[in-house]
Amino acid sequence: MKLSIIIPVLNEEENLPHLLQAIDEAFRPRGDVTLELIFVDDGSRDGTLARLREVAGQDKRVRALSFSRNFGSHAALMAGFRHCTGDAAAYLSADLQDPPEMLLLMLDKLKEGNQVVWGTREQREDAATTRLFSMLYSGLMRRLALRDMPNSGIDLCLIERAVIDAITKVEEKNTSVFGLIMWSGFRQTFLPYHRRARQRGASRWTIGKKLKLFVDSFVSFSFFPIRLVSYLGVIFSGLGFLYAIVVAVRRFLYATPVEGWSSLMVAVVSLSGLQLLMLGIVAEYLWRTFDESRKRPPYIIKETVGFEKR
Repeated sequence: MKLSIIIPVLNEEENLPHLLQAIDEAFRPRGDVTLELIFVDDGSRDGTLARLREVAGQDKRVRALSFSRNFGSHAALMAGFRHCTGDAAAYLSADLQDPPEMLLLMLDKLKEGNQVVWGTREQREDAATTRLFSMLYSGLMRRLALRDMPNSGIDLCLIERAVIDAITKVEEKNTSVFGLIMWSGFRQTFLPYHRRARQRGASRWTIGKKLKLFVDSFVSFSFFPIRLVSYLGVIFSGLGFLYAIVVAVRRFLYATPVEGWSSLMVAVVSLSGLQLLMLGIVAEYLWRTFDESRKRPPYIIKETVGFEKR
């Protein structure tokens, strides 16, 4: 069996030798598995690409794609899927937080008839803010978009060739590749594991990237945000109409003076904020529709390394 391992990298020069060693140690007992290692350089500014060229010259399993700039880990993952040639493909992070030996257990699950195998974080040695965001993201996705999303979140993924061929036909740009795989409906199973702390380097998974993933996922896989705009519009229009009737009745039947400036300003400020929020939600959907209509590629590959060995 040929397994393609997709590894997005961003300034991971320090981690590369340790990662390759960990993969070799994990798969050494499995002579029945042939590896293809596809590294996707997502706009690194250190010596990552130079190191990949060096490694690819010595190891025929190693291939690399280099982006012209940073396009994001999900674009890198999709590029890896589109260039892999394995019977199955796995996603593995370069920071060694996810143990490569987990892929062996996932391969066994794939042989049992599953088409998608997820590694779910049973325990994790991350910062409290990272764990909080993950719990919030996974919980909301499970409730409002993808019902199969585990509450503990997912980081590792192994899919067979039929799934690879299906998702690589999807041409969405601002989306979650993990969400696409889960949405596709293939037979899937979950394996819990312990996610370790990062040992070297600094994480590039910034707050801005987390928020973009949050918005992209909900806009791509849920109509709830846009429906919320309609629901809020109906609710507040109804409340405003009822309040107008109450004011008119009190004024004409009981000669009660209309309440003053303070209550008026509270209503104006509150409703203005709500309107801006609803416009922002609509704009997110509109912008993504416009972005898709321009047909710009989700990434640009400036260099390939090792693919001429095929």
